[in-house]
Amino acid sequence: MLDIFRKRRMWKRQPELKDSYDVVIIGGGSHGLATAYYLRKEHGITNVAVLEKRYIGSGAAGRNTTILRSNYKTPEGARFYDASVKLYEGLSQELNFNLLFSQCGHLTLAHSDRAMFVMANRAEVNRLQGIDSRLIYPDEIKQLAPAMQVDNPNTTFPVIGALYHPPGGIIRHDAVVWGLARGADHGGAELHQNTEVLGMDRSNGRVTQVRTNRGNIRCGQVLNCTAGWSTIINDMVGVPLPITTHILQACVTEAMKPLLDVVIVSSQMHVYLSQTDRGEFLMGAEIEPWTTYRMQGTLNFLQDVSRHVLELFPQLERARLLRSWAGLCDLSPDYSPILGKTEVDNFHVSAGWGTYGFKAAPIVGKTLAELVATNRTPDLIAPFALERFYEDKLVSELAAAAVSH
Repeated sequence: MLDIFRKRRMWKRQPELKDSYDVVIIGGGSHGLATAYYLRKEHGITNVAVLEKRYIGSGAAGRNTTILRSNYKTPEGARFYDASVKLYEGLSQELNFNLLFSQCGHLTLAHSDRAMFVMANRAEVNRLQGIDSRLIYPDEIKQLAPAMQVDNPNTTFPVIGALYHPPGGIIRHDAVVWGLARGADHGGAELHQNTEVLGMDRSNGRVTQVRTNRGNIRCGQVLNCTAGWSTIINDMVGVPLPITTHILQACVTEAMKPLLDVVIVSSQMHVYLSQTDRGEFLMGAEIEPWTTYRMQGTLNFLQDVSRHVLELFPQLERARLLRSWAGLCDLSPDYSPILGKTEVDNFHVSAGWGTYGFKAAPIVGKTLAELVATNRTPDLIAPFALERFYEDKLVSELAAAAVSH
């Protein structure tokens, strides 16, 4: 009985850095932690170090708006994210940690005939990949979101239909990070927080050493899982990435009674929102057009997102905003990720995710772990190789989200 009240750590106390590791993962977010977890689970590789500049989950993994979905525009993207959603469905049980995954459904609103055409096209692409996604009309939209204003004749953006994706939903991002970190730790990986990578040494086409603020370590393989900071890490080994970094902002209201149990996205209004399990309305919009590493919010964002949310939910007029924040997004030219090998034999990347990265965490970990263990690129991530920009084989997910989520 007394065991119930015993304090337990989520993961072991941080050890001293060893002289060498088989695998060094730079970035302690969802991608890096998932890779460390699957390296042990599926390939028995345990001599792994996860290096995080600040604390576990301090970057994009802890700043996103928690939406999961797989209704993407290209067959390559839809297959990839569908595999991720399916892994998420069983991840709570696998990690023995409640991730609070609610598959409440995902609605992408259409406000014009052209938007309806685009939604119908996406629905067909999804269905050909076996993904549950279909076009619906105002009567069904009102059944799914009765509190949303659908029939207002005076609105600037009339709701004439939506792309409905039932498997989509929301999950607790902090729980995902904690669960994966605990799973990686229990599997033997070492989690090193407050460990900044300062540089890397190359010899004969390989990374031989990673230099950190806590000492230098030799490495067998190195993975860059640093999202918005990925270009800086890649520059350390002389592998430039065609990526620009922008900020994405979000905000939440005070807790309210249950009003919305589906994710709402409006492409033309550039807004998306959901209601959390605590009752807060979580809202986001488009990325900011300027490039920056400064994660500071703007008044323009709060004004625009509030105005558009009130067009859909005027009953939130007196709801108070509790807080807002920003995170970094690393955008590739075709809005698809850069995943897998580079010209440096033992240096691999997970970058260019833009606003989609959190949705892909488990499948990224699973496929990168396979790449590290077998030195073969899994078919699922082959279309996202860095070489596609030189071979003109782009995988364009431009406008697949319509807004940044």
